[in-house]
Amino acid sequence: MNSEPDSKIEPTPAESESPSAEAGSSASGSTASGSAASGSAARVTLEIDILTLFPAMFQGPLAESIPGRVQVRGLATVRVHDLRHWGLGRHKSVDDYTYGGGAGMVMRPEPVAAALEALRRPNSTVILPDPAGEVFTQRRAHDLAQRTHLIFICPRYEGVDERIRTMADLEISIGDYVLSGGEIPTLTMVDAILRLLPGAIDAESTAEESFTDGLLEYPQYTRPPVFDGATVPAVLTSGHHEAVRRWRLKESLRRTVQRRPELLAARKPSREESKLLSEVWAEEAAAVAPLPAALADPPVASDSE
Repeated sequence: MNSEPDSKIEPTPAESESPSAEAGSSASGSTASGSAASGSAARVTLEIDILTLFPAMFQGPLAESIPGRVQVRGLATVRVHDLRHWGLGRHKSVDDYTYGGGAGMVMRPEPVAAALEALRRPNSTVILPDPAGEVFTQRRAHDLAQRTHLIFICPRYEGVDERIRTMADLEISIGDYVLSGGEIPTLTMVDAILRLLPGAIDAESTAEESFTDGLLEYPQYTRPPVFDGATVPAVLTSGHHEAVRRWRLKESLRRTVQRRPELLAARKPSREESKLLSEVWAEEAAAVAPLPAALADPPVASDSE
């Protein structure tokens, strides 16, 4: 079975690096145009196919900024398919009432199966966004960025027929809340994946950001040096690179302690991190204001009571 003519995401002209660059294209369909232009060894690009009932939801977000540039450079190809192309009957139906009764409609398995038959390859990874799936993490984003072909199935209505789950390789949730469909979770994951591809952005940017090493990122500052009474930490303007590195690591640990302490339990700190954590704990304890005397020393009941 042949697939529909795919709808490629067209990056906006502002995101193109040259007037002749074609969005989502590459020299041979399997190699990145950026690699070929630089004379380095050609490599397989990341291909992403998205199955959805609302293709227009993807056009803007994936055509702008980093996702758009990634496609212009030939690092990835993103194709969006209208699932109704594989719908049933004259009306291209993709859903039906749920057995056993209940509110809403459920996506039927036949259209999804037909679409996967057309798109799936031996190297494909099929992903179903679902609240019951594993929670999406930066570690999983790195894993998916190393694969060669991803297929996302975007659920709608009250969910999918249970048999569709058997067609997916991964079920992934982006959090404990409910959205109208799988399009926004898919956009979230695709954006996180594309920015990790080699050549998408500076390697240093992804190496130091939150969750890459199991910690939250350190605070960032830019001009002006003083704003509304708040100043930039002096160490950042000292020119002392080692001091800056140590400050950033310490503040990364501090922010993780304050906001996501459970992340620290999942990793073993280095000797330097252990020392800095001790400093952080001491500083945090010292910063806690003492309790008012009335609370610190509660009154003792008198004999008369």
